[in-house]
Amino acid sequence: MPEVLANAAEAAIQTWLVQVGETVAIGQPLAEIETEKAVVEYRAETDGVLARVIVPEGVPVEVGVPIGVIAAVGEAEADIDALLAGEVPERAGAANPDSANPNSATPQAPTPDTASPDTATRVAAAPAGVVPVESAPGGQAPLAAATGGRQFASPLVRRIARERALDLSRVVGSGPNGRIVRRDLDNLQPAPAPVAAAATGPEPVTPVTPVASPPVSAPAASTVGVTAASAVDASGFTDVPHTGMRRAIARRLTESKSTVPHFYITADCRVERLLALRSEINATSPRKISVNDFIVKAVAVALVRVPAANVIWTETATRRFEHVDLSVAVSTETGLLTPVLRGVEGLTLTNISERVADLAGRARQGKLRQQELEGGSFAVSNLGMFGVDQFSAILNPPQSGILAVGAAKQRPVVDSGQLSVGTAMTVTLSADHRVVDGAVAAEWMAQFVACIENPLSIII
Repeated sequence: MPEVLANAAEAAIQTWLVQVGETVAIGQPLAEIETEKAVVEYRAETDGVLARVIVPEGVPVEVGVPIGVIAAVGEAEADIDALLAGEVPERAGAANPDSANPNSATPQAPTPDTASPDTATRVAAAPAGVVPVESAPGGQAPLAAATGGRQFASPLVRRIARERALDLSRVVGSGPNGRIVRRDLDNLQPAPAPVAAAATGPEPVTPVTPVASPPVSAPAASTVGVTAASAVDASGFTDVPHTGMRRAIARRLTESKSTVPHFYITADCRVERLLALRSEINATSPRKISVNDFIVKAVAVALVRVPAANVIWTETATRRFEHVDLSVAVSTETGLLTPVLRGVEGLTLTNISERVADLAGRARQGKLRQQELEGGSFAVSNLGMFGVDQFSAILNPPQSGILAVGAAKQRPVVDSGQLSVGTAMTVTLSADHRVVDGAVAAEWMAQFVACIENPLSIII
């Protein structure tokens, strides 16, 4: 099971895309893996034949343990058994004990000397302690714990249930072998909140003497029958349990702020020309271009003009990129995701608009692929649509820069010594001082402002 998203500790196979016995090629989608953050495709890392499925659909397992076996053409079942005899039992303690049926018997593997000494069998990465499952009709293996009375639900479904206060025991799963999937929660209503006991209930309430409590001016009769539960309700707060995604965000941003030396540069950009050009384009273009599309393009052009800013820090070297891959911050119901837009320097405004919309839509649906969440040297976070004037953002390691974009608003400006009204927006660059010096950041910001204030220069 690959660590498909940063700091993911558990995942589940949502769908096997290849049946046992089918040939697979490097890069071919092998399975869809679901975590608390998203659903991503897992692609084959070697050529061969999917010889065995170890983890069936819907069973959550820890990362780093076998989920299936890809064998070379001609390798026998004995070779696979010998491989698994040395791989699965050693890691059995790491698996979720509920992931497999405790009554299942592990197939007896032959002794190692029965296997070919030069076997080319590869393990396609997955969970520990999960009994290998033979392919069932239709290519779906039975759930290992189906007979144990446990309800199977993916990490994403369990997280949604916690956030919406849903009782999964009321749900009849429509997934493989009764697994609860996301669509099963669409029409399920939250469980009713418990009703506090009546003040005049038959059970007497033991009076509690407050310690160092100030006198209460309300009539004594008003406190008769007040229960401990109503006292808690009056405190005025609700604890919402942290999701795995929220913990990951907290951990990564805390690490970034405490280990990466941030510094900040702020500038104001006049956007009258940009807004006028955008209006002209949108008057004839079948696809509407947003201000954010111009910003993404301007960031890419500025990075091309100042390549010293298109870098990241590694432990052994400063890595300088030849192309511009930008992360675009997308707010979802579960937290912030930053899918990566590749090769922005070669994209038109229309291309950028289409790709950003596609990434944002699939991020909110939990359908991003693994490679769409990795890489990039720079990020853009735009809160202007919420009316925010100015803010600074925290770097997303290992990226070395993030541009925080505020709203474009009318404000007093000075033109040729005369006070007038203009439209401007404030942007703040957060940079990693280990690889980006102050002069480099200032040069990059000057190029970005020039691109925004002369928008024709970035589209011709």
